[in-house]
Formats: sequence, structure tokens, C-alpha cells
Amino acid sequence: MRRRMGLVAVLAMVFALLPMGAASAGSEACDTRVNNTIDKLLECVTVDGVREHQAAFQAAADANGGTRASGTPGYDASADYVVDRMEAAGYDVAQLFFDFGFFEETGPSSFDQASPVATSYVDQTDYDVMTFSGSGSTGTIDFVGVDLALGMAPWPADPSTSTSGCEASDFTSPPAASVVGKIAVLQRGACNFSDKAINAEAAGAVGVVVFNQGNDPSRLGVVFGTLGGPVGTIPVVGTTFAIGKDLATSSATGQITTSTTSETRTTSNIIAQSKKGDSSNVVMAGAHLDSVSSGPGIQDNGSGSAALLEVAEQMAKVKPTNQVRFAWWGAEELGLVGSIDYIVGLSNEEHANIALYLNFDMIGSPNFVRFVYDGDNSDGGNTIFVPPESAVIEQLFLDYYASQGLPNQGTLLGQRSDHFAFCVTGIPCGGLFTGAEGIKTADEAALYGGTAGDQYDPCYHTACDTFANVSLEVLDQNSDTVAFTILTFAMNTESVNGEPGKGNFKPQNQLKALAPWGTSSE
Repeated sequence: MRRRMGLVAVLAMVFALLPMGAASAGSEACDTRVNNTIDKLLECVTVDGVREHQAAFQAAADANGGTRASGTPGYDASADYVVDRMEAAGYDVAQLFFDFGFFEETGPSSFDQASPVATSYVDQTDYDVMTFSGSGSTGTIDFVGVDLALGMAPWPADPSTSTSGCEASDFTSPPAASVVGKIAVLQRGACNFSDKAINAEAAGAVGVVVFNQGNDPSRLGVVFGTLGGPVGTIPVVGTTFAIGKDLATSSATGQITTSTTSETRTTSNIIAQSKKGDSSNVVMAGAHLDSVSSGPGIQDNGSGSAALLEVAEQMAKVKPTNQVRFAWWGAEELGLVGSIDYIVGLSNEEHANIALYLNFDMIGSPNFVRFVYDGDNSDGGNTIFVPPESAVIEQLFLDYYASQGLPNQGTLLGQRSDHFAFCVTGIPCGGLFTGAEGIKTADEAALYGGTAGDQYDPCYHTACDTFANVSLEVLDQNSDTVAFTILTFAMNTESVNGEPGKGNFKPQNQLKALAPWGTSSE
């Protein structure tokens, strides 16, 4: 059963955000014809159509506390909107629910030393509240270091040798000091942060400080960590080597205060697939639908989600050679949970039937660069396994950009978006990206415009990621790029996996007819 979270009210607010006529974007011909060629499809995929969907996402956030994070009513309203649009377009639609760990900081935190030297530490500079930390205040009590000898060994000792807090016996066996009613100070090392926190709470600690290793020059600063899920109830923070060593080895007192929600909630992925096409050769395209809890996420990732929705609607009457499967992922912002859950849930046959996966996460950044996922490792530094066939996907993006005379550059494939689960399990993958918290260089500003020295998206993961936080120029261009790539592979994946399709949909034939600039392979 699918939830409906005030969808009528959400849709009523959409039109207030749109310019007159934008809600019915596209010509009359686009409403009736079959967009089974590139020129037809690109004529009908419009930035006004994409903005209509972004307006709906903004309205969903506005009606629900300013966020569309998974596990919140704002996400559920966004999901209902996507499901309704895809069902109306005639797709086979499934809403797949799953449980996940929800975390949100609901108020300010503090971390202080009261004695011997009164010090108030600064959030994000001296410490960080770990994701899935419990909530509460410890009061002014003792900091107690636990099993620190191995981790304090001087460089170049193996930094993984610190087992501080990794075993329950660390808190009970002599000469361990009692942590009952105190704050346990533990060192980063050989086990998960969650193991340390669970053991400390079980031993009676009322708070945990995990400090960095120090015997590794790259691990001196603040520990930005996660407990991986809602595993406990006490406050847990990460800090620097210097602060942690001071608290652990002196008779210090102080307190930690956190205000968080850490619990298991339910959210969903939305899967919409074409009724026609070879189900043993599936072309998948996806974008995460959720925002972070601190904002509406209309660029991250309302841009990719809206473009995907616009393309899907305009392809609704197409009879593709290969089945096309569109996906809107939940809980991406909390660890790629939705896409990983989806991949894990596939049978071997279902997994083998996916020919390729295209990912669209942040494609309209205000201070943009046109990044293309590095499918052939030519940029060096990919941090995950990338199937070699991914090079074909990258090249198609590059060739399309070249056909339009649009500068672009590669970006590394890693674990930051939903392509991850597909790539590492052997499914060829690719996608577009226009930048997040990275800083635009002077060379990039000269090539793409915009402001050197500023973030690609100045509102990344903040409350100002609203309907206004977008470059219409690059959103328009990338929406066409999304459409071109999906339709090309929907008709022919021979270049990826040898499966023959419609001959006129070989990439080189599509590009030659597209524009006068030619391609990057000429």
C-alpha cells in the first residue's frame, strides 16, 4: 500500500513557483506523438518541464518543514508525486519500501572541558557529532581514557593497532578504569566506531569521545565518523588527536551535549519501467529523490530527479528495443541505502539482465562544471571497480557534448552516489555531475563561466538549496544529454554488450544527424 501525504495540497502550491504556462510545457505535438527519434525527443524535453517537477519538490518541502529527507513527510509527498506522474504516463510502477537508519541533529551541540583548563570546543573545527549519536547531556563529569597504550605508539607504528574500546574487556579487565557514569575517551583504530560506542555504553559510560590516531600524520584532525545505524542512546563525538590525548591522559572534567534523532524508519525506492522492450536487456537510469534533513534539496538532487521524470514522460509512448527502467532512490544521503538495498534484493538473473546503469545526481549546479563520470580510468584515481564497458557510456556523453560544442571534463567514480552498487557488482555505469562542495578553479571559470574560488554549488546540503538554486543553462543542456543517452541505449546497447538493436540507433548515426559540430571521435 502506498502512502499519500497531502499530495493535493502539494500540487496546489506548484503553480505558484512556475512562470505562466510553464506547467503545461511542450507543444501540442509533444502531448500526442511518439518521440522515438532523438530530434523529436529533444524538442519535447524542455527546461520548463523539468522546472515543473522541481517546483513540485519545492512545494513538498515547503509543506513539510523545509525538507524532503527520507523518512519524512516531505520525502513521502515527493515519492507520491513521482508515482502519480509515472502511472499517468503508463509505466509499470513499483514503490519498494525498506527500513533504514534515520539520523538528524535537531539542535545545537556542545563539547567542553571544565577543568583543569576551561575550554569550549568548536563544532566542525575541534569536534563533530557522529552520525547516529544518541541525544542528551552528560553533565560536568570525568573524562576517562580506556586502553590507549597501543594507539599512542610513535610513528611509524601501524595506526590500525589501537584497539581502544574494541572489546568489552577493555572496560572491565585490570588496569582499566571504571567508566560508570563517566565519559569514555577512546582512540581511533582497529574496529568500527559503533563497536567502541556499544561497548562503552554497556560498561556504564554516559558519553564517548573518539579521538584521532596521531601516529599517522594523515590522522591528526577531527574524526568525522558514523556509527552506521541507531546502535545506542548516549552522545558520541569525534575529535582531534591533541584534544583527545589531553582529555584521556589528564584528570579532566567536562561535558558533551547533543540533540539528535537516531532511529529506524521506513522509506522507499520508486521503479518505473516500460511495458515494451527486451526484459533480458534492461537499460536503467536513476537519480536519488531524497534531500538532506537541513534543506529541500532542489538541486541535490531535485535536478537529476526532475530531469529523469521529464525524460520518462516524454518517452512514455516510445516502444524501445530494450526495456527501460527508471529509478528514484531513497536514503541516498544516509549511505546509498536505497540503491544498495535494490541491488542486494535482485536475483542473479535479474542482475544479469541489467545492461547498464546511468546516474544523474546534481546536474544543474549554479557555479557548474560539466563533469562526466570517468568510465575508462583515463583521469586516474577511481576509487571503486569500474567495469571496462563503462568506457562506452562515458564516450557517448563526451560525443554528445562535443556535438553541441560544450566543454566538459572527467570526474572520478567513487562511493558518493548511487552508481556505486551497480559499478562494483559488474554493471557498466556512467553519468553526469555538475559539482557540489568542490571549489571552482580559475581555469574552470575561464572555460565554463561562473566564479573562481566559490563552490560549484554554494548551497550544497544547506537550507538555501531551493528552487532558485540552479543554473538554467546547464540544467537545460544536461536534460537534453540525459534524454539523448537514455533513448540511444534504449534502442541499441550493441556498443556496450554486443546485443543488436535498431541499426539507425547506433551512437555514431545519432550524432551525425544531431548538429553540425561533429563528434569528439572524428
